Amino acid sequence: MKQLRNIVAGMLVLIGGMLPATTFAQEPVPGDTTATLQQEIIVGKDTINQEANQVDVKGIVFGHIGDSYEWHITNIGKTSICIPLPIIVYSETSGWHAFLSSRLEENGGKYEGFYIAITKVTLSLFINSAILLAIILSVAHWYRKREQGAYAPGGFIGFMEMFIMMVHDDVIKSCVGPNYKKFAPYLLTAFFFIFINNIMGLIPIFPGGANVTGNIAITLVLALFTFVIVNIFGTKHYWKDIFWPDVPWWLKVPIPMMPFIEFFGVFTKPFALMIRLFANMLSGHMAMLVLTCLIFISASMGPAINGSLTVASVLFNIFMNLLEVLVAFIQAYVFTMLSAVFIGLAQEGGKKEEVKE
Repeated sequence: MKQLRNIVAGMLVLIGGMLPATTFAQEPVPGDTTATLQQEIIVGKDTINQEANQVDVKGIVFGHIGDSYEWHITNIGKTSICIPLPIIVYSETSGWHAFLSSRLEENGGKYEGFYIAITKVTLSLFINSAILLAIILSVAHWYRKREQGAYAPGGFIGFMEMFIMMVHDDVIKSCVGPNYKKFAPYLLTAFFFIFINNIMGLIPIFPGGANVTGNIAITLVLALFTFVIVNIFGTKHYWKDIFWPDVPWWLKVPIPMMPFIEFFGVFTKPFALMIRLFANMLSGHMAMLVLTCLIFISASMGPAINGSLTVASVLFNIFMNLLEVLVAFIQAYVFTMLSAVFIGLAQEGGKKEEVKE
């Protein structure tokens, strides 16, 4: 009888696992082992279903803003559509090697003794730089072929001329000062490089979507360029104001408080450039992803809540995308303007030179 009871209990448990959970949603009779097992199965099924319906918001957000060795396109069912990125390396012993990053996954993160691959941000840098070169060279080619005194450009060339002259006259010329021509190529390159990468990061399909300027390594290199230019081309008066500023003597000796603050400021300026661009672009992408995830998070809350949050999420995402287009321009503008201001401050002469001018 005991064995028969166990067999019947096992069959009921198996059938209970196939039927909807509501079939067994009743209070168990005290001492009834079968009912207890059925309730445990029901609870287990509900837990599994809840876990399966959960959206990994953290994985989605950090998967987008982070770097990777593949470019994720989309998911079809449970199949992930990705573009494996190439690895091109040179070994002194075995020569050149070229293979796809998918080989690393197939061989436990190692293939032919190599571990390094081109990442998504690296590939995006190549693509966006090629776009920047194509735009600038096309504009330069038009002006090279135009005769002196010919008609003004129209269309895309005219738009780019307006764009370039706005940055050149309103930002570079006014902030740097008399020596602006020396630094205009770098500042114009920095502006359009940041702007194009910002815009490409807002395009949701390949080759867009990579958060290049939201990567702190990229903003670090841009800030280092400004740091080097400011300090290499700084005048004697600039360095004098750092190590012996025009302040009361007791702020300089015996404790060099002001020289220390001024010298510390040499490094805080590029640091501010780096963090400002990185944080603004990163936060914008994170905000849009979190708003999108609200649609899937609210899927288990009922059609009324899910429908209202879906509408709100779509509207806010449209607003955020339009706002991010403006932010893409503003962040490029601010980085260029601050770099021009720092360069201009390093180009200032002494009082005697200012009187002569």
